[in-house]
Amino acid sequence: MRQGFDNEKYLKMQSEHILERIAKFDNKLYLEFGGKLFDDYHASRVLPGFEPSSKLQMLMQLKDKAEILFVISAEDIERNKIRGDLGITYDMDVLRLIDEYRHQGLYVGSVVISQYSGQTSANLFKDKLEKKDVAVYFHYKIEGYPNNVNYIVSEEGYGKNDYVKTTRPLVVVTAPGPGSGKMATCLSQLYNEHKHGVNAGYAKYETFPIWNLPLKHPVNLAYEAATVDLNDVNMIDPFHLEAYGVTTVNYNRDVEIFPVVNAMFERIYGKSPYKSPTDMGVNMAGNCIIDDEACRDASKQEIIRRYYETLNKIATGNAAKEELYKVELLMNQAKITLEDRKVVGAAKQRREETNDDAAAMELLDGTIVTGKTSDLLGPSAALVLNALKILAGIPKEKHIISPSAIEPIQKLKVEYLGSKNPRLHTDEILIALSSSASTDEDAVKALRELKNLRGTQVHSTGRLTKVDRDCFKKLGVQVTMDSKSLHNEN
Repeated sequence: MRQGFDNEKYLKMQSEHILERIAKFDNKLYLEFGGKLFDDYHASRVLPGFEPSSKLQMLMQLKDKAEILFVISAEDIERNKIRGDLGITYDMDVLRLIDEYRHQGLYVGSVVISQYSGQTSANLFKDKLEKKDVAVYFHYKIEGYPNNVNYIVSEEGYGKNDYVKTTRPLVVVTAPGPGSGKMATCLSQLYNEHKHGVNAGYAKYETFPIWNLPLKHPVNLAYEAATVDLNDVNMIDPFHLEAYGVTTVNYNRDVEIFPVVNAMFERIYGKSPYKSPTDMGVNMAGNCIIDDEACRDASKQEIIRRYYETLNKIATGNAAKEELYKVELLMNQAKITLEDRKVVGAAKQRREETNDDAAAMELLDGTIVTGKTSDLLGPSAALVLNALKILAGIPKEKHIISPSAIEPIQKLKVEYLGSKNPRLHTDEILIALSSSASTDEDAVKALRELKNLRGTQVHSTGRLTKVDRDCFKKLGVQVTMDSKSLHNEN
């Protein structure tokens, strides 16, 4: 796979830059952590070479200096807000992440429940956290937030919030999702730290948009495509341009809130340490791109992938048509069409030939492989088998799984498990292939090639089942699919 990003350079440069930022203040930095610490697959797709766990790896280099502070809104707890990608509530995700961080050896210091006004569900969550030996603090609603700066930065505003006791130089402020109150928590802490004689600092760590890439660079456009539901828009940072005469990229929410944040800094310290939203950031990803063309190509594929993802969300009632229009506009800006995703045309051609759902895969060397629907296999399962045969140098006509081995699985699915679809899914065909490997050397060769599916591109003319989607994700395959299917998801 063509690499466009130097991950080792990134880990070293990013950790060094954060340490430099800590040193600029009283050895105390509140770092607002945006995006995903674990499994950042968007970044790994648009920056080939970026490891999905890069942020975690970077933080592990600083773990002796760092502690984690979670922020969760009492209102989100009260209404059982769900993380769309995981299907669990925000409070359950905080509990999950605490366990995960601790397992990695990171120190979880505390949790702030923001927007607190006595909610019973928040009180119950506090009890759960304290049973896990996590300190819990309440931050309250502040009238006139964020514009009434004089009131906010006063004893009646931030002064009423609980002072979070932290012990390490770097406090990583994270949350289960947007709107949790990370920035407000950081600024409240600056106010209260100042009262305790500590001039702490604040910085923001988000991978996208990448501030030192052009505004309409495909990497930045792909970020807009990924956040169409949030109405995030990339824009030139006008404050940075005015202060330094240098063009940088930020996004609308940070640009809009900067005058308020700046006024808060001035209110707390008498002077702001920053002249622009870009100044507040610490992201070094743009300095670690080693093949710009590879990143551009990968990002264009990601924009098309987001188009299909939005199309499917609309079909299931989980997105508005306006979101699709925005992605289409981004495709125009990136000068791409659906035909720029080669597997789309290949899959549709195979469907026309067979008059049934089909799928196509582009291998890392550019080879196109297809799979069709049959009595035994769904198109995704057939596609994976065909791709593994090509990678292992096995003739197409050679059976590496006997049909007699597939039939008992079909019988189990239909007669005993109640499935309406007898065809094998991707995970089932891989289990059958593993069973065949005990007696067939070609099956062994095929299994060895699974690792070479990572980074390949797939398109399905039918809506994939959740099982197939999850299996492709585990294999590292980047998938798109049409919004309608001829077959039942079961």
